[in-house]
Amino acid sequence: MKYVSFRKDGQIRIGVRMAAGIIDLSAAAGMLGLDVPASMEELIASGETSRKQVEAILHGVSNAEGFPLLDEDHLEFLPVVSAPEKIICVGLNYRRHAQESGMSVPDAPVYFSKYANSLIGHKADVVLPDGVVENDYEVELAVVIGRPTKNVSVDEALDTVFGYTIGNDLSARELQRRTSQWLYGKALDGYLPLGPWLVTVDEVSDPQNLQLRCTVNGELRQNSNTADMVFSVAEIISDLSRIMTLQPGDVILTGTPEGVAMGMPSPPWLKPGDVVVCEIEGLGRLVNRMVAH
Repeated sequence: MKYVSFRKDGQIRIGVRMAAGIIDLSAAAGMLGLDVPASMEELIASGETSRKQVEAILHGVSNAEGFPLLDEDHLEFLPVVSAPEKIICVGLNYRRHAQESGMSVPDAPVYFSKYANSLIGHKADVVLPDGVVENDYEVELAVVIGRPTKNVSVDEALDTVFGYTIGNDLSARELQRRTSQWLYGKALDGYLPLGPWLVTVDEVSDPQNLQLRCTVNGELRQNSNTADMVFSVAEIISDLSRIMTLQPGDVILTGTPEGVAMGMPSPPWLKPGDVVVCEIEGLGRLVNRMVAH
């Protein structure tokens, strides 16, 4: 299933993407007299209960004539998860990206954080701060946790995942380099587009075999496969769960492949007017335009 968060009539809504359009779950539930979670976070946390509610709604809609579907071309997309307790990022997790960055392939995962202030949705503009020049793109597979997770084994780690989506770990490189800690160049407002869909695990057979790519103004910049990860999704979840309890809705960004601007001899930094498209096999296309402050 492909879930979407969007704004309609000033309210945050949850939808399901169907072949013919988007089903507004709140509107459908009201029409059918059924219950539905009020937020994506509630939907994720309620697990099997919400799954059955959504299935009942979809069944009811399929039997109803003339139910209005929303056109995704006119949807105001929001980040698929808007208020995660944690956003954990993994740096240097693709071998060739570590090499292009002039760094060794790490022996252990390199973690840093972003926060909810960075989250924006598909098609939202990214406002580039005044005076920041070295703005960079990073297409990443994003993992959304589905249940409280502590001390999970690698073999069982993927069972804790609710779904997958696309993240663009935008980075201000000159700020990132100010200290050995990367946060200052990573946690800027609007520097984490996330979406367009939250794709449930049943539609992703192997998170370690997904093509991912990034284009800027139609020019291919990144083109790789999640098979090149140093640490797999399962290994990352297991490792993190040793030191913290992962909660439903937590987001883990699993790293970016080679091809970022920083790794080029004359870096083509992002500038106002640039359109960045991040794509991951089976997860859709995440599109954002850069604009001046």
